[in-house]
Amino acid sequence: MPGGQGGIRYPWEAFPAEGEATQIAEGVLWCSLPLPSPLKQINVYALDDGDGWTIVDTGLNSGLTRALWETLLAGPLAGKPVSRVLVTHHHPDHVGLAGWFQSRGAALITTRTAWLFARMLTLDEQAVPTPESLAFWRGAGMNPDIYAERETSRPLNFADMVAPLPLGFTRIAQGDTLTAGGRTWDIHIGNGHAPEHATLWSRDDDLVLAGDQVLPSISSNLGVYATEPEADPVGDWLESCERLSQIAEERHLVLPGHKRPFTGLPLRLRQLIANHHGSLARLLEYLDEPRAAGECFAPLYKRRIGPGEYGLALVEAVGHLNHLHRQGAASRERRDDGAWVFRRL
Repeated sequence: MPGGQGGIRYPWEAFPAEGEATQIAEGVLWCSLPLPSPLKQINVYALDDGDGWTIVDTGLNSGLTRALWETLLAGPLAGKPVSRVLVTHHHPDHVGLAGWFQSRGAALITTRTAWLFARMLTLDEQAVPTPESLAFWRGAGMNPDIYAERETSRPLNFADMVAPLPLGFTRIAQGDTLTAGGRTWDIHIGNGHAPEHATLWSRDDDLVLAGDQVLPSISSNLGVYATEPEADPVGDWLESCERLSQIAEERHLVLPGHKRPFTGLPLRLRQLIANHHGSLARLLEYLDEPRAAGECFAPLYKRRIGPGEYGLALVEAVGHLNHLHRQGAASRERRDDGAWVFRRL
C-alpha cells in the first residue's frame, strides 16, 4: 500500500474529485465534499443496496453541496435513489443534508442523541448570543476583544448549515446490527467528540465506518459548550478509545469522516489515547498558577492559535480542564471577572 508513516498506511493517495467516486470495495463508494473550514473536506460513503443507496453522512446544507450530490446521483451512483441516510453524529457537516434527502423520500438512521441534538439545534435559531452562551464564554475566560465582538453579533446558527429535519427517524444503538451494501455491520457507539457517535464494523470484510470517532492524522475536537458546561468529553473520549481498542485489528480498513481511509487502527487508537494523556500532563503542570481556559492554549496546542481556530481551541481547553477537575487533580474557583480558574492540587 502506498503512503504511510509509523504504521498508519493510506491505500489511496488522492481524494475522489468533486462529483466523482472511488470504489473502496464491492458495493462501497467513497466521495469527498468541500467544507469552508480548515478541514477543507468531508468524506461521505455510498453503500449499494441493489435498488437504491444507503449513504453515510451528507455534507453541509449548501447550494454547492446539493449540486455535487445531484452530479453524484446522476453519475457514479448510476441514477439510483438514496433510500436511506445514516448519520454518524449530529455535527453540521455530517447531518447537514439529511433532511433534504428525507424530503426526497429517504429514511433517516442515526442514534437517538444525534437526532435529538440535531433536531433541537435546527429549531434554536438566535439573532444574538443567548445569556447562557455569554456566561459560558465569560466563565471560560474568553479573550475580551473576541467577547466584545461576539456579544452583539449574530452567531453562526445550526440552521444556517443544516436543512430542516422532519419528524421521524430509525434509531441505532450499541449492539445493534445494520444491513447495507451487501454487508452486516455491528454498531459500536463512541463519545467525546459527539454524544452517542455511531461507528459501523463490517462482519463480512475488514471495513470500519468511523465517522469522526477515529481520524488518521488529527484528533477530533473534544469541546464543551453552554449546552452542558460541566461535561467531560475528554473522559468520554478516553473511555471510548479504550473500549474500541478491544475490537480493533490490524486488518481493519478505516473509512473516516475526514482525511483518507487508512489501516493501522490499533496503533491509531493508542496514539489518540496517548495524545490526550500527554496534553493533560502538560496542562496540569501549567496550573501551578490559577488559570482560565482561555489562558491554557500554550501547553495544550504548542502553537499559536489564530482567530479562525480560537472558538474550537477554547471549548477544547474547557474540556481538558473539566476532566482534571472531575478527576480531582485540579481545584476550581471563580475569579473576579467571572472566569473559572483552575489550579493543580
